[in-house]
Amino acid sequence: MKKGIIIPILAVLAIAVGILAWFLRAKTVENEEMSQLFEIEKEEMENEYSSFAVQYDELQVQISNDSLAHQLEKEKLRTQQLLEELRQTKATNAAEITRLKKELATVRAVMRSYVAQIDSLDKINKKLEKENIQVRQQYREATQAITVLTEAKEKAEEQVQLASQLDAVGIAATPRNKRDKEEHKIKHVTNITVDFTIAKNITAKTGEKTVYVQIMRPDGEILTKGEPQTFTYGNTVLEYSMKKNIEYDGEQQSVMLYWPVEEFLYAGTYSIYVFVDGVMIGDGSFELQ
Repeated sequence: MKKGIIIPILAVLAIAVGILAWFLRAKTVENEEMSQLFEIEKEEMENEYSSFAVQYDELQVQISNDSLAHQLEKEKLRTQQLLEELRQTKATNAAEITRLKKELATVRAVMRSYVAQIDSLDKINKKLEKENIQVRQQYREATQAITVLTEAKEKAEEQVQLASQLDAVGIAATPRNKRDKEEHKIKHVTNITVDFTIAKNITAKTGEKTVYVQIMRPDGEILTKGEPQTFTYGNTVLEYSMKKNIEYDGEQQSVMLYWPVEEFLYAGTYSIYVFVDGVMIGDGSFELQ
């Protein structure tokens, strides 16, 4: 080959090599720039996925609806799974990055729908809460009115009950000797008489009634014969010394009971209590020396 032909060929080859080298260098720079862009985009996507996972936690705290809370938990777990897949994906994997970018758009849309749903529920709850406050206020007012009426009714019933209770007046407890004379020296006392008058009461229930009398010694014990006898007084049971059945017709009525002394008596003050219909209607006392 002639020298004149070789030189031009070599020159063309040199130019071609130079162009190729420039192209390769430009391509490398372009790839590096693209890789940096992919890394930045991947990092932004990771931050957004993480932010959505945190928002799901915050939304769950705001609601009390179990069904909605379950759905939010499910979406949060899905978001965390996609975030983990993104972290395991290389920035150069364009196909996977593109897929996860589309998934991110879906997550974003789902998040917006839940925020709107919870906002709507919050408005409804606030409206219901306002209505509940009004209902509770009305209930309190109604309850107060009922309480006032109940108290008035109970007071009226109590007044009727008090008005219908019998009253023993002129209670006299007298220790006596064997000649039936009043006697206060213990060694001469053979019996104790208790007499009183049940006052007239046209509001009291008429019919047969049992009068119970307690004779209480100075030491607080009730005088009884043999086994203690009891009667009901309110919510408790008391012992009695004597009892007598009477026929009460609403008019004033005298009652007398006798206690034969067969036991040792103490010196001091003895108390007398009279009960009818489970209510104490009078009391008195006497002294022994």
